Amino acid sequence: MLDLDLKKQFARLYKPSAKVATVVQVPRLRFLMLDGAGDIGEPTFQDAVKSLYGLAYSTRFAAKKRLDLRYPVMPLEGLYWDPETPGEFAPELRERLAWRLMLVLPDEVSAEFVDEVRAKIAAKGDRNLPRLADVRVETFTEGTSVQVMHIGPYAEETP
Repeated sequence: MLDLDLKKQFARLYKPSAKVATVVQVPRLRFLMLDGAGDIGEPTFQDAVKSLYGLAYSTRFAAKKRLDLRYPVMPLEGLYWDPETPGEFAPELRERLAWRLMLVLPDEVSAEFVDEVRAKIAAKGDRNLPRLADVRVETFTEGTSVQVMHIGPYAEETP
């Protein structure tokens, strides 16, 4: 069995300092992705998170069984922006946010495999994953980024 330790491999990207901003090079990565808009506290956002994780864990279990591949489901990542004011971010205007949620997917798991897993979930009629059909596999390259861990409420992120 191939055992991918993605948490160790990408530790520098997933364990930022809460005290000091650092510059990191984020490589090209494949993700399960889902886009949406609106307040992150609303049911639409919650449905997106559930659907993304539901497919991620189902894919992971299927990969272990059918591909002889073991890997962890990585932490949720999100990109957030205000489409009305590009380049600016106002957390107090959360209802205007556009967002993209992402979970790293190993290169060894093909998009076709993910589609097979999705079809099996859909055939079971799971209503707890309402955005399942909207999840896609896509490559994303962040490149040079500044990283710092925010601890506290979203409303205090900007300072």
